[in-house]
Amino acid sequence: MIQLKAQDSPVMQRVKDLCETLLEQDSFHQIRQRISTFAENDEVRAQYNALCDRQEMLQQKEQQGMPLSDEEVDAFEKERDALLANPVASEFMDAQQSLHKLQQTVGQYISQTFKLGRLPKDEDFETGKCGPRCGCSS
Repeated sequence: MIQLKAQDSPVMQRVKDLCETLLEQDSFHQIRQRISTFAENDEVRAQYNALCDRQEMLQQKEQQGMPLSDEEVDAFEKERDALLANPVASEFMDAQQSLHKLQQTVGQYISQTFKLGRLPKDEDFETGKCGPRCGCSS
Protein backbone atom coordinates (compact mmCIF):
# COMPACT_ATOMS: atom_id res chain seq x y z
CA MET A 1 0.00 0.00 0.00
CA ILE A 2 1.21 3.50 -0.82
CA GLN A 3 2.09 5.45 2.29
CA LEU A 4 0.63 8.96 1.95
CA LYS A 5 0.34 10.13 5.53
CA ALA A 6 3.93 9.56 6.55
CA GLN A 7 5.76 12.83 5.93
CA ASP A 8 8.86 10.98 4.77
CA SER A 9 7.14 8.55 2.39
CA PRO A 10 8.42 8.55 -1.20
CA VAL A 11 5.11 9.89 -2.53
CA MET A 12 4.99 12.74 -0.03
CA GLN A 13 8.61 13.60 -0.75
CA ARG A 14 7.77 13.90 -4.46
CA VAL A 15 4.73 16.04 -3.64
CA LYS A 16 6.96 18.30 -1.57
CA ASP A 17 9.48 18.43 -4.44
CA LEU A 18 6.70 19.47 -6.81
CA CYS A 19 5.58 22.18 -4.38
CA GLU A 20 9.15 23.42 -4.03
CA THR A 21 9.49 23.56 -7.81
CA LEU A 22 6.28 25.58 -8.04
CA LEU A 23 7.50 27.99 -5.39
CA GLU A 24 10.77 28.50 -7.29
CA GLN A 25 9.00 29.64 -10.45
CA ASP A 26 9.02 33.37 -11.17
CA SER A 27 5.57 33.06 -12.71
CA PHE A 28 4.25 31.65 -9.44
CA HIS A 29 5.64 34.64 -7.54
CA GLN A 30 4.04 37.00 -10.05
CA ILE A 31 0.68 35.27 -9.63
CA ARG A 32 0.94 35.47 -5.83
CA GLN A 33 1.86 39.16 -6.07
CA ARG A 34 -1.20 39.93 -8.20
CA ILE A 35 -3.41 38.12 -5.68
CA SER A 36 -1.81 39.99 -2.76
CA THR A 37 -2.23 43.34 -4.49
CA PHE A 38 -5.93 42.59 -4.96
CA ALA A 39 -6.33 41.36 -1.36
CA GLU A 40 -4.82 44.59 -0.03
CA ASN A 41 -7.15 46.84 -2.07
CA ASP A 42 -10.43 47.20 -0.15
CA GLU A 43 -12.13 49.22 -2.89
CA VAL A 44 -11.44 46.70 -5.66
CA ARG A 45 -12.36 43.77 -3.41
CA ALA A 46 -15.69 45.44 -2.60
CA GLN A 47 -16.32 46.03 -6.31
CA TYR A 48 -15.45 42.40 -7.08
CA ASN A 49 -17.67 41.08 -4.28
CA ALA A 50 -20.58 43.26 -5.40
CA LEU A 51 -20.26 41.87 -8.92
CA CYS A 52 -20.13 38.30 -7.60
CA ASP A 53 -23.24 38.96 -5.50
CA ARG A 54 -25.10 40.40 -8.50
CA GLN A 55 -24.05 37.44 -10.64
CA GLU A 56 -25.26 34.99 -8.00
CA MET A 57 -28.59 36.81 -7.72
CA LEU A 58 -29.08 36.72 -11.48
CA GLN A 59 -28.17 33.03 -11.64
CA GLN A 60 -30.65 32.22 -8.87
CA LYS A 61 -33.34 34.15 -10.67
CA GLU A 62 -32.63 32.25 -13.89
CA GLN A 63 -32.60 28.89 -12.07
CA GLN A 64 -36.05 29.72 -10.70
CA GLY A 65 -37.28 30.19 -14.27
CA MET A 66 -37.65 33.94 -13.93
CA PRO A 67 -36.61 36.02 -16.93
CA LEU A 68 -33.85 38.56 -16.58
CA SER A 69 -34.75 42.07 -17.64
CA ASP A 70 -32.59 43.99 -20.10
CA GLU A 71 -31.90 46.49 -17.33
CA GLU A 72 -30.57 43.76 -15.02
CA VAL A 73 -28.33 42.35 -17.73
CA ASP A 74 -27.11 45.82 -18.72
CA ALA A 75 -26.37 46.73 -15.09
CA PHE A 76 -24.40 43.53 -14.63
CA GLU A 77 -22.43 44.05 -17.83
CA LYS A 78 -21.59 47.64 -16.85
CA GLU A 79 -20.37 46.49 -13.42
CA ARG A 80 -18.33 43.71 -15.02
CA ASP A 81 -16.81 46.05 -17.61
CA ALA A 82 -15.92 48.57 -14.89
CA LEU A 83 -14.27 45.86 -12.83
CA LEU A 84 -12.33 44.48 -15.81
CA ALA A 85 -11.14 48.00 -16.64
CA ASN A 86 -9.38 48.08 -13.29
CA PRO A 87 -5.89 46.57 -13.74
CA VAL A 88 -5.75 45.27 -10.15
CA ALA A 89 -9.00 43.36 -10.64
CA SER A 90 -8.21 42.05 -14.11
CA GLU A 91 -4.73 40.91 -13.05
CA PHE A 92 -6.27 39.20 -10.01
CA MET A 93 -8.75 37.34 -12.18
CA ASP A 94 -5.97 36.35 -14.60
CA ALA A 95 -3.92 35.11 -11.64
CA GLN A 96 -6.86 33.09 -10.34
CA GLN A 97 -7.36 31.55 -13.77
CA SER A 98 -3.65 30.70 -14.05
CA LEU A 99 -3.64 28.97 -10.65
CA HIS A 100 -6.83 27.10 -11.50
CA LYS A 101 -5.37 25.93 -14.83
CA LEU A 102 -2.17 24.79 -13.09
CA GLN A 103 -4.13 22.86 -10.45
CA GLN A 104 -6.29 21.31 -13.14
CA THR A 105 -3.31 20.27 -15.25
CA VAL A 106 -1.51 18.67 -12.29
CA GLY A 107 -4.74 16.91 -11.32
CA GLN A 108 -5.27 15.64 -14.86
CA TYR A 109 -1.76 14.19 -14.99
CA ILE A 110 -2.30 12.44 -11.67
CA SER A 111 -5.74 11.17 -12.71
CA GLN A 112 -4.36 9.85 -16.00
CA THR A 113 -1.52 8.14 -14.13
CA PHE A 114 -4.06 6.37 -11.89
CA LYS A 115 -6.24 5.49 -14.89
CA LEU A 116 -3.45 4.29 -17.17
CA GLY A 117 -1.10 2.80 -14.59
CA ARG A 118 1.80 4.62 -16.22
CA LEU A 119 3.10 8.12 -16.82
CA PRO A 120 0.78 9.81 -19.34
CA LYS A 121 2.11 10.76 -22.76
CA ASP A 122 1.07 13.81 -24.79
CA GLU A 123 -1.21 11.69 -26.96
CA ASP A 124 -3.12 10.62 -23.82
CA PHE A 125 -4.35 14.22 -23.66
CA GLU A 126 -5.36 14.62 -27.29
CA THR A 127 -8.70 16.10 -28.33
CA GLY A 128 -11.62 14.14 -26.99
CA LYS A 129 -9.70 12.86 -23.99
CA CYS A 130 -9.98 16.14 -22.06
CA GLY A 131 -6.52 16.84 -20.79
CA PRO A 132 -4.16 19.80 -20.50
CA ARG A 133 -3.98 20.24 -24.27
CA CYS A 134 -7.60 19.54 -25.17
CA GLY A 135 -8.58 23.19 -25.49
CA CYS A 136 -11.93 22.69 -23.82
CA SER A 137 -11.28 25.85 -21.76
CA SER A 138 -11.12 23.83 -18.58
